[in-house]
Amino acid sequence: MVWDGVLDLTKWAQENKTDPLLWSIEVRSCLNAAAVPLPSAELAHRLVSHIFWENHVPLTWKFLEKAMELRLVPPLLLLALLSAKVLPHRHAHLHPSAYALYLHLLNRHAFALTPLISSPEYPTVMRSVHHALRFSHLYPSQQQPLHPGAVLVQFLFTVVWQLVEASLEDEGLLEPSSRFFLFADSDSAAAAVDSRAANYFADHKDGNVLHRKNTATAIEVIARFLHNKVTSRILSLVHRNMPAHWEPFVHQLQRLVGNSLVLRSLKHITPESLLPLDSKTNGLLSPEWKATPPKLDLSAVMAANAGSRVSCALQSHHDSWSSLWLPIDLLLEDAMDSDHVATTSAVEVLTGLVKALQAVHGTAWHNAFLGLWIAALRIVQRERDPSEGPVPRLDTCLCMLLCITTLVVANIIEEEEGELIEEAERSPTNQRKDKQALGERRGELITCLQLLGDYEDLLKPPQSVIWVANQAAAKATLFVSGHNGYLGSMNVNDLPMNCSGNLWHVIIEACIARHLLDTSAYFWPGYVSAPCSQIPHSIPNHLPSWSSLMKGSPLTPPLVNVLVATPASSLAEIEKVFEFAINGSDEEKISAATILCGASLVRGWNVQEHVVFFIINFLSPPIPPKYSGTESHLISYAPFLNVLLVGISPVDSVQIFSLHGAVPLLAAALMPICEAFGSCVPNVSWTAATGEKLSCHGVFSNAFVLLLRLWRFDHPPTEHVMGAAATPALGSQLGPEFLLVVRNSLLASFGKSPRDRISSRRYSKMITIATEPVFMDSFPKLNIWYRQHQECIASTRSALAPGGPILQIVDALLSMMCRKMSRSSQSLASATSGSSSSSSSSLDDILMKLKVPAWDILEAAPFVLDAALTACAHGSLYPRELATGLKDLADFLPASLATIVSYFSAEVTRGVWKPAFMNGTDWPSPAANLAIVEQQIKKILAATGVDVPSLAIDGNTPATLPLPLAAFLSLTITYKLDKTSERFLVLTGPSLINLSAGCPWPCMPIVASLWAQKVKRWSDFFVFCASGNVFNHRRDAVVQLLRSCFTSTLGLGSASMYNNGGIGALLGHGFGSHFSGGISPVAPGFLYLRVYRSIRDVMFLTEEIVSLLMLSVRDIASGGLPKGEVHKPKRTKHGMRYGQVSLAASMTRVKHAALIGASFLWISGGASLVQSLIIETLPSWFLSAQGLEQEVEESGVMVAMLRGYALACFAVLSGTFAWGIDSLSTASKRRPKILAIHLDFLANALDGKVSLRCDCATWRAYVSGIISLMVSCTPLWIQELDVGLLKRVSMGLRQLNEEDLALRLLEIRGASVMGEVAEMIIQSEL
Repeated sequence: MVWDGVLDLTKWAQENKTDPLLWSIEVRSCLNAAAVPLPSAELAHRLVSHIFWENHVPLTWKFLEKAMELRLVPPLLLLALLSAKVLPHRHAHLHPSAYALYLHLLNRHAFALTPLISSPEYPTVMRSVHHALRFSHLYPSQQQPLHPGAVLVQFLFTVVWQLVEASLEDEGLLEPSSRFFLFADSDSAAAAVDSRAANYFADHKDGNVLHRKNTATAIEVIARFLHNKVTSRILSLVHRNMPAHWEPFVHQLQRLVGNSLVLRSLKHITPESLLPLDSKTNGLLSPEWKATPPKLDLSAVMAANAGSRVSCALQSHHDSWSSLWLPIDLLLEDAMDSDHVATTSAVEVLTGLVKALQAVHGTAWHNAFLGLWIAALRIVQRERDPSEGPVPRLDTCLCMLLCITTLVVANIIEEEEGELIEEAERSPTNQRKDKQALGERRGELITCLQLLGDYEDLLKPPQSVIWVANQAAAKATLFVSGHNGYLGSMNVNDLPMNCSGNLWHVIIEACIARHLLDTSAYFWPGYVSAPCSQIPHSIPNHLPSWSSLMKGSPLTPPLVNVLVATPASSLAEIEKVFEFAINGSDEEKISAATILCGASLVRGWNVQEHVVFFIINFLSPPIPPKYSGTESHLISYAPFLNVLLVGISPVDSVQIFSLHGAVPLLAAALMPICEAFGSCVPNVSWTAATGEKLSCHGVFSNAFVLLLRLWRFDHPPTEHVMGAAATPALGSQLGPEFLLVVRNSLLASFGKSPRDRISSRRYSKMITIATEPVFMDSFPKLNIWYRQHQECIASTRSALAPGGPILQIVDALLSMMCRKMSRSSQSLASATSGSSSSSSSSLDDILMKLKVPAWDILEAAPFVLDAALTACAHGSLYPRELATGLKDLADFLPASLATIVSYFSAEVTRGVWKPAFMNGTDWPSPAANLAIVEQQIKKILAATGVDVPSLAIDGNTPATLPLPLAAFLSLTITYKLDKTSERFLVLTGPSLINLSAGCPWPCMPIVASLWAQKVKRWSDFFVFCASGNVFNHRRDAVVQLLRSCFTSTLGLGSASMYNNGGIGALLGHGFGSHFSGGISPVAPGFLYLRVYRSIRDVMFLTEEIVSLLMLSVRDIASGGLPKGEVHKPKRTKHGMRYGQVSLAASMTRVKHAALIGASFLWISGGASLVQSLIIETLPSWFLSAQGLEQEVEESGVMVAMLRGYALACFAVLSGTFAWGIDSLSTASKRRPKILAIHLDFLANALDGKVSLRCDCATWRAYVSGIISLMVSCTPLWIQELDVGLLKRVSMGLRQLNEEDLALRLLEIRGASVMGEVAEMIIQSEL
């Protein structure tokens, strides 16, 4: 046989000391004659078997080396076979010379990878290597069969790890528990060591010397693998794709670096150079990767190597620090809009936003935390001197600063620590770590809060919070002075004189309360002005307080009053109140409910989230043990439930539930109450805590009105048919069904992420919320009403059947409304009933007929309203009588306000009613102050450049309103502004504003004028609402407002308020005439955030924002020069300059412009607009060129490149805002499909399948920019995409000479492309 001949030839050459070259020529001839393909894997196996260990002599090793040089055998396969034979016998008393020769061959041949992957035998060779080293046993988690490149990665990693472990063992440093390789020869016969050879080496010192030298050589080879550009990058693939093996490898490498004496004796290798690892990621970094990033230059975006540098440009720290966090300011201000009740927790939204901005900007976490807190402080400072109106904002702003922001930081910290715990539990080498493992972000928080203390102007507390700030400072002062424990019983007059605090102290207390900090913060420099030498002489221990409750005091009226007015400071105090609500008497239960709905809900910032969920828990009381009634058990809890419903009805309370994301849970708790009390006949009454009589109608109305405020019930039905659009406006689908879907989803998913498992520890174990899904079918009466409400909006009501039960209720309601009228009561009643008997009925008879369930009254209400409005239209009912009748109906059943709102809104939309003349005779007249309103609107909009239509009205053309709107307006004006009416005005007020906003100009200014006459102190609020109406029907006005937002923030305008730009110019100081000089222009960003929800079709905003971004890029690049004066870039000693500004500064401002555009796009339409941008707008822009060809010729290639860079930043920023950088949000589930469509467009365009009309420089900058940003900032996005698609994009990038970027794109994808990436790394060195 041929192999016997080869071995005979080798033995003969060995005996005759034949030259290795001649031996190799004869072997090649022999194999060629036998038609054996070369290099031959079988020859490698035969030679290794021949040499070890009977023929282990220098000449045979020379044969091996010559066979490798001449490619008779595959070098890598031979090295793999040698490692299995040599390493177990490398010790001084065995064969150290073989180890030395193996290291020599390894150092010479293991780095020659280019010939390997270009060889046709490459796949076969790698399969042989895979079997020779038993990779399926070593790495069982890797999918089989492996790509040849993946086997190559495993080979290099195995070789390096073997050397590390061998070096540790040789120096006695290897921990037995951490051993990975057994170094046992697979052939048991070969493992029997020749005793004579062993004795020979044992008797000679040369063996020990060579053994130590081998260890040094092995360390040198390890260093070469880790520092070589190709092999180090290939090894980094193991870190990304084989973390379970990478971690123990790094552990052993670190042990070698820290303890090896041989390593310390080497002259050219230091421990630091042997360990080129990134401390945060344990990722290998070759020396050139660790170098300082290049300076921001034009090449950072457009040159051949742009891919790795665009992210550096985006992450530049040279721009205005504050502007990096502009989206947070916008989101916080937007959340203050009380007209919008969000179903998503502000904590979750802000958490995702902060994480996205931190990733995109590449800042340290303490900077991200600082940006968040400064934005929250700014919103509080904007409310220091608010303009008075029906919507208080300060408590909501303080909730955002002291509770929501703190919870966002807690979320981010707990997410990291949850992942650390999970990683420790999964780790095969580490023992399970302490569950309280601390991550780096907790330390970053401390740095942030220490820096925050320097922002003194922002930390000045509003007047109502000064006492809280002083109390926080006093607590720290007493603690530092050793007098801890006295503060709880102190009076405001007893505080030490030097305890003057600010919002910094309150923020620190909020963090301590949630265990993000400990009391060591009290000792920070400057936190305490001076220690307190003595405590106050008089400690008024007799005063009731929360400490009294905790010591066991009963809930006496004085104590209850104190606890209602004073917020709780700890969860234990809230749980104590909860115990009274569960186990106390009926009176104690009502007291507990009153306490929780007091200051602890509105200003209990340290416990607010607990209070919110306890209240929701209270709204679902358990069935009493011995309950046997036929009606709902909730009826027996009427007084208790009513206290809760009234307590949480104020605007700021509902907003607090919204900020905490509790609206879906609250809605699900209110629906059973509405169902039960709405189905109950009001035969029983209770005495409320205030002494007033309480019926089931009253409890139902309080619950029902509160439920309606939890979705966009008050928005006019014009929203449902927006021009030629095929679908309703964004957000209009929100309703009770949607709230239940969100609720079910929240409860089903909570607790599954590591962050949830840690954050759940913060919540009380006493809170029990049923997790079973709830559906509308569980509430048949509510479901019927909701369908009727939708029919009313669509104006598809059916006619009444004569004599039906509802007809009798309609008759009784009309009689009640008509009893005070001077005329026509009989005709009004008979118009519906066909008889006149009801009109003469006494009030008692009427009320007796109306002792029916509230649901039946709501079913009859639309027909009552239709009859009344029809009578008024025909002159048989005076307008004032109509308003009085509507007020009587609303007073009888406040829940009927819901029907009044939906009916009048629908009738305004139908447009079949004649107008009402607001002449002061039949209807109230706005003439007294309409001119003033017009003047103030023009002042408010002065900064936007938008024209205000004239409001001039003369005697011949009096002001008019649609009749249903006039009737609704007259009803709202009849209400007194007291506590009882407030919880119903919060429904009708926003409804009136939104309905007026949907009517033609000047309906809204007329409504504002009339309400300003009624409540003069609210004049600014109504004028501001009227000013926003200018944008409701005019797209050009909206675009102009957005343009003002860009120019003001970027400082591109000529107006004085734009000179400095930034967040101050964008959001300003609010609105109102309380500033010096009277009412002043409102900042464009603040104005936009108050009007964008009224835009009927926001889809057009996508293209408009892209156009505004492109115009901003041109203006930034020109430095304010006219287009004709823009010159080519010039290189100066300060860097590149373009126009009047440096190129670096231009790129920074372009990034800022993209940030502005992405923020407004996301806030305006959420994920829907971002999807439209990625799938439709951007591809269309590149395909159509948008008429920019001539402009590009005028402004040059640099502007074209900057545009591409701007669009790349814009796209990635918009995506991070909408989808997040991880997979925690619901919106992230749609991300892979949307990105796949866009990257498919990129791949087709790069492959020439799509013809583009945009400038080539713009396209190149965009492609390299967006891929680079995804690689650097959103790697998870890439991991979700199809491998084939990424390969196509990668190939296109290589055609653009973006080799490095193409490689990094595939690197991130993971193990499925590890082999291809390894081959690309090798090919990139050709």
